[in-house]
Amino acid sequence: MTRHVFIIGSKGIPAKYGGFETFVDQLTQRRSTEDIQYHVSCLSDQTGEFRHHEARCFQVKVPQMGSARAVLYDVLSLRSCIAYIRKNRIEHSIVYILACRIGPFFYFYKRILAKMGVQVFVNPDGHEWKRGKWNALIKRYWKLSERLMVKHADLLVCDSKGIEQYIQHDYAKYTPKTTYIAYGADLKKSSLEDHQDIFVNWKSQFEIQSHQYYLMIGRFVPENNYELIIKEFMKSTTRKQLIIITGIEKNAFYQELLEKTRFDQDPRIQFVGTVYNQQLLKKIREQAYGYLHGHEVGGTNPSLLEALASTKLNLLYDVIFNREVAEESAIYFTRVEGSLSSLLDAADQLTIEEVESYGNAAKERINLHFSWDTIVHQYEELFITEKAISVENDITLVHVNS
Repeated sequence: MTRHVFIIGSKGIPAKYGGFETFVDQLTQRRSTEDIQYHVSCLSDQTGEFRHHEARCFQVKVPQMGSARAVLYDVLSLRSCIAYIRKNRIEHSIVYILACRIGPFFYFYKRILAKMGVQVFVNPDGHEWKRGKWNALIKRYWKLSERLMVKHADLLVCDSKGIEQYIQHDYAKYTPKTTYIAYGADLKKSSLEDHQDIFVNWKSQFEIQSHQYYLMIGRFVPENNYELIIKEFMKSTTRKQLIIITGIEKNAFYQELLEKTRFDQDPRIQFVGTVYNQQLLKKIREQAYGYLHGHEVGGTNPSLLEALASTKLNLLYDVIFNREVAEESAIYFTRVEGSLSSLLDAADQLTIEEVESYGNAAKERINLHFSWDTIVHQYEELFITEKAISVENDITLVHVNS
């Protein structure tokens, strides 16, 4: 029997960028069984359907309305799923919701789906309610939304063991049913050669030399610890550059960062904007001397996995989410003054053999626990196993190990 799986919460496929979008793209592209039919919601300014990687992609038209647009998008996607399941009389399907945006509306739709024999899985993502970009009111909404979705979901699929532990501890009164399936990464090297124009021109534009720069990639938000990393980098004696790839906005956070660090006075530090060409981005990672990862709001961060798959030396902010992914294949810094600056000075003195050893260990972590083929297989096992689905809408926990 074909299992119909409806995925909502990503912006859709084909993926140009974004963690959830890449996940859905990989999940559908690497499908290894005919027993699953995927239906993927796609944020759009029009309505319609198309197919991508044999998945049925349905476009959901949502007006521009600021941060509330994502909430409305999920609600409208959920309505579309309900209408399609009813119209086609699909039995024992699964709706998989990515992120906890629609908590206040969730129980209403969950009751409808339960009566239709539909299971609802939720990926709680990370601690969205901790993000510095939100004001106090929005943070309270995120926390409430998370609580309500944890309370009513049939199964929570956590891509971080730290997030799973948090869900089980903080929401113990709901006895949440959880499983852990990690995010994935691709060990395949960039298709670009060192001499190709697109890479050579990018380096020339910013006066960058291969293996002579540290790299930082991430959203331009406070919880990625830009201030800490820049201050510590400026204290270090390294002669290498700090290349920061991010979508920078000249907003209040930018001005505050500039005033606190005066990074504009250090010629080693460059904000170089965004890079959407995935092969170029992978090449930039491969040619970096080291990668700096300051993310502290879990769970498993895609940019960390991609760095471990491509960059030999990885310097990570010491939190549980980063430790559980990299383990001993990376080196760690803390918020203590001098921690990162001394680590950078020491990293510059590592031998070629020591750097290679870290790189090999990082790739081994990805190969054993975070390869996309492994992740997709675990999801397929979860979606089609009879142990995960019951017509009485009572899930027996299936814990899928990495």
